[in-house]
Amino acid sequence: MEQTIADARSWRRLLASEARRPEWVRENPNAPWFVVASVCVGAFMGQLDASIVTVALPRIAAGLHTSTTTVEWVSLSYLLVLVCALATVGRLADRLGRKLLYVDGFVVFTVGSLLCALAPTVGWLIAARVLQGLGAAMLQANSVALIRIAMPDASLGRAIGVQGTAQALGLALGPVIGGALLSLGGWRLLFLVNAPAGAIGLILGWLLLPRSRPGDAQPGRLDISGAVLLAGAGGAALLLLSFVRRLAAPTAIAFAVVSIACSAAFVLAERRAREPLVDMRLVSQRPVGFGLAGALASFAVIFGALFALPFHLAAEHVSPGLTGLELAVLPVALGLSAPIAGRHASMPVARGLMATSLAVAAAGLAIIATWHGTLGLLAGLAVTGAGIGGFVPANNASIMSSAPRSSAGVLSGVLNMTRALGTALGVALASLLYRSAGLTPCLLALAGVALLGSAAALVSGARQPPRR
Repeated sequence: MEQTIADARSWRRLLASEARRPEWVRENPNAPWFVVASVCVGAFMGQLDASIVTVALPRIAAGLHTSTTTVEWVSLSYLLVLVCALATVGRLADRLGRKLLYVDGFVVFTVGSLLCALAPTVGWLIAARVLQGLGAAMLQANSVALIRIAMPDASLGRAIGVQGTAQALGLALGPVIGGALLSLGGWRLLFLVNAPAGAIGLILGWLLLPRSRPGDAQPGRLDISGAVLLAGAGGAALLLLSFVRRLAAPTAIAFAVVSIACSAAFVLAERRAREPLVDMRLVSQRPVGFGLAGALASFAVIFGALFALPFHLAAEHVSPGLTGLELAVLPVALGLSAPIAGRHASMPVARGLMATSLAVAAAGLAIIATWHGTLGLLAGLAVTGAGIGGFVPANNASIMSSAPRSSAGVLSGVLNMTRALGTALGVALASLLYRSAGLTPCLLALAGVALLGSAAALVSGARQPPRR
């Protein structure tokens, strides 16, 4: 009994403190890249689980004997927690320690995943997804910030490009991997695979991530009112976007009013707060504000396309296996282009690279919309993926290099919250247009979103990070 109590206390101490890295890691000249490798695991897993369940929802509804409307909350609850918690978790990481919250995030994420796999009812599953989403928020809010404080400025763009690639690949590969796992062992396998991945991520984080330096911390009171208002604004916007097709007009107006009111109140409160959750002076900088707009557009484009195309291919009687293989062209092209673009993300050409890349993504969507057939689909997916892969590294580097290291956590959280909203916007827009007008108008509208993001990049004022 005494040994059990001692073991429990040891685990509590481990989860409440930041362990020092082994000497062989600290002294290794590649130690900063070890940080990148470690956080890419969390970045990939967090986004993968945002999209992997979309292909499994019909199976889950049948297996748990629930309605389609109810089972949608399995996906929505996860995104809702991400949108509402990311900025707050980022601020907590700035105060309590980034390595601490990142490593503990794997514990929460893995426990939530196991509870999802064991769920006997849909209510249990939704509650477990909330816990899983909280763990994912702890991972995603910290990933870019950990890179920001570990990497020298000269390598920042390339490092953030690798992290952005991992995040975008997780989102893009979700439907492909989900379909394969469904064929192998059913929907519970989608959550069980997170257990070994979570264990690997926990070990890598424990060994490879540096402890938070004293100068990184920001002591003081947490802005509770700001956190509540931001959660209200983001949550109401996500609910509106997710249910836009079937909401009655009064309900839709109510969600819109709540989101706008909370957003306005949040801006006013943050400008007056002594210790704001989000420094509005920072967000109002052109590289940050327009960069966030570009991030929202890019994730709306990629997830909107990956939402609509499977419905179109199913209507064309393409098998699920072949659908997955064809859609995989997009993440493969993204994965090939992003590291190349990352090498130029910290150069003076960053703004032009961002604008051109989203214009290329728009052209890829236009190819799919107008060049019907398998060849047009594959060519368009490749062009779209290459465009998104070219945009992400430069955009992330531009945003994060505009923040002081002490605010890296909260800005990382805001960036990831914006991506989550972009994901929801893409799904809502694609769902509305595809069901009402068909694939061609849907993809052309998404191309228009990409061009708006390209225009935002042109006026962002993005510049290379300062060298020391």
